[in-house]
Amino acid sequence: MRKTRCHCPGSAPMTPTPDTHIVSSYDEELRKLDGRIQQMGGLAIAQTRDAIEVILGRHPDVAARIFVREDEMNGLEHQVNEQVVRLLALRQPVADDLRTVITGLKVSGMLERVGDYAANAAKRGLTLQDAAPIPVRGPVSRMGDLVIAMLDDALKAFQTRDADLACQVRDRDAEVDELHSSLFRELLTYMLEDPRSISACSQLMFVSKNLERVGDQATNVAEAAYYRSTGRILAGERPKSDTTTQTTEASPGLPH
Repeated sequence: MRKTRCHCPGSAPMTPTPDTHIVSSYDEELRKLDGRIQQMGGLAIAQTRDAIEVILGRHPDVAARIFVREDEMNGLEHQVNEQVVRLLALRQPVADDLRTVITGLKVSGMLERVGDYAANAAKRGLTLQDAAPIPVRGPVSRMGDLVIAMLDDALKAFQTRDADLACQVRDRDAEVDELHSSLFRELLTYMLEDPRSISACSQLMFVSKNLERVGDQATNVAEAAYYRSTGRILAGERPKSDTTTQTTEASPGLPH
């Protein structure tokens, strides 16, 4: 299937408002918001990396660490929500500042979802502890590496307001979909050849879907980064190559 590329019309950022405000505490609040988003991003990447380790290495102690971080992620999202409400009520941000606040709120929700998907994948991985190994280590590892790299680059694009990097992340989502579809077909083959593998293969299908959704959320973050940088919604249909389902997770809407 041919991939459609992300064409970024006029990706140069809009002229920003001044970097500093008359009230220095306002700048500090915006920096704290960005800092919390980056903290959540670091946790989301760590969660995904540890989930892969649970699935491939079968380490239950690592899974426990994931579940602890899940509570931390939820707490940070709550802090972001409260901070955004205060900023909107007390500072009444406009233009560039308003985009920073609105996208910060949305990205925090996206990253919290990544943590949920990682935890779900880890739970599936724990059910494989006593199952016979299924030779899909390579595809799972590649999917994990790709979605982690996408998350990292999407967060960089958001922090640095790099519209071009945001577009590149969006284009890579199709590769995750292709890996997911390929792994899905491979697991079906194992199930048909050996009915004893059905239970383990079913769990790995859920693992693959959770990783594919992490890729979707990384793409959502990239689209939010593009909006923050340019003030425009990223044009064109998002490239998708997942043939296992007709339903896709749409990006949360951003204001025009």
